[in-house]
Amino acid sequence: MKIAGIQFACSKDKDKNVNTAAKLLSVALSEKAKIICFQELFNQYWFPRDRDEAAFELAEDADGETVRFFKSQLKGTDAVIILPIFEKVRNSYYNSAIVIEGDRTLGIYRKLNITDIPLWEEKFYFTQGNTGLPVFDTSHGTFGIQMSWDNFFQQGTRILTLKGADIVFAPTSCAFKSQHIWQTVISSNAITNGVYVMRVNRAGSEEAQDFYGMSFCVNPEGELIGGPTGRSDTVLLADVDLDRLKLIRREWPILKEIKPGLYREILGENL
Repeated sequence: MKIAGIQFACSKDKDKNVNTAAKLLSVALSEKAKIICFQELFNQYWFPRDRDEAAFELAEDADGETVRFFKSQLKGTDAVIILPIFEKVRNSYYNSAIVIEGDRTLGIYRKLNITDIPLWEEKFYFTQGNTGLPVFDTSHGTFGIQMSWDNFFQQGTRILTLKGADIVFAPTSCAFKSQHIWQTVISSNAITNGVYVMRVNRAGSEEAQDFYGMSFCVNPEGELIGGPTGRSDTVLLADVDLDRLKLIRREWPILKEIKPGLYREILGENL
């Protein structure tokens, strides 16, 4: 089965961003990709670079204009897409990913670990996610999502895999020299949990950051099966073999050997 990640440069023109995304989506669909993931906050410029009250106006509903538009783009296909957006729910705001298949919304994931460092002032905008770690059972397999910083908390990957995920998608917005860190962490998560992981990173130069793209996909043995891509707008493609995944999990039965009782100290107050 083919999966895809879409990276591209964003501007302050949301309509332009959506149009770019739609063009790249058509490429992924023409390549027969069945599950397609966009980068973090894919239809917006990187507004969390600073603290700006006016940016809250960019938030939208989970069934707002953007999601409805991409549902229309999936008509006549059997593809699933992951749309990371700035979501508003009453008086709360989330860094979210909406999962749609055809004209149906399958569910929502909201980022759990909110970054708070210079140029990634996310705690000013986003509430900690309240969806937990959902898995999405689709016509093409079961997957989970870990947005950006969430990937550094390996317990999340473990929970997603134990709940049935065969693939984890990792939409990110990373700049500067961090590719080696991300590739190492994500490869480790893939190996220790017996799961495919696709990292989809923002590309392009914005006011304060140069987002480097370099999206990639690793198999459950930590081997690259797609990418890293370059720094420009592109569609990352990777073939995942769910039958081989079963074989790898038999050869490396890590999940069967988990003994949570041995690690209760992690919940203790003395650490």
